[in-house]
Amino acid sequence: MSGNQVTRIPPGRFRQLGPINWAVAKLAARKVRAPEMHLFTTLGSRQSLFWTWAVYSGRLMRGRLPAIDSELVILRVAHLRSCEYELQHHRGMAMKVGLDAQTQAAIFAWPDTPDGEGPRRVLSARQKALLQATDELIQDRTISDASWRELAAHLNRARLIEFCLLATQYDGLAATISALAIPLDNPQ
Repeated sequence: MSGNQVTRIPPGRFRQLGPINWAVAKLAARKVRAPEMHLFTTLGSRQSLFWTWAVYSGRLMRGRLPAIDSELVILRVAHLRSCEYELQHHRGMAMKVGLDAQTQAAIFAWPDTPDGEGPRRVLSARQKALLQATDELIQDRTISDASWRELAAHLNRARLIEFCLLATQYDGLAATISALAIPLDNPQ
């Protein structure tokens, strides 16, 4: 969300969230060291729908894909969709699973640097396959046969399905964050 965009749905408070969602939002804010976790206080207003989404989203983040792959995909989707909210939350998470600052720079620069030069040389063949497939899925809403074959060389059947669900879930979340103009939790 840009700095001058007005929030379209005000964050819910205790009355709109209910006691459970209110407590979850407070705990989540504490975990990310923010005064408020706006995504939870906004989506939490749709009480049971929020829980369905949270379980689904959480399951995708802790699924069969290794966390380092999931965070790479999430960072790339957030970058493609210019979703600073997702980027703010996932840069640190990506760091914790092994995507250092140099690798994150390569994820954001992809594919503009020729192989063997600059940020691209830090990316493995697996990471390049994930980035290529992510770009195609988000931009074209499908994956070319060549990119699919490359991705399938690194991921089994279950992980291929999960990859598609993860990338499109974070694409949809970025669109929701943008459409609702959800503010950053820790604006700089």
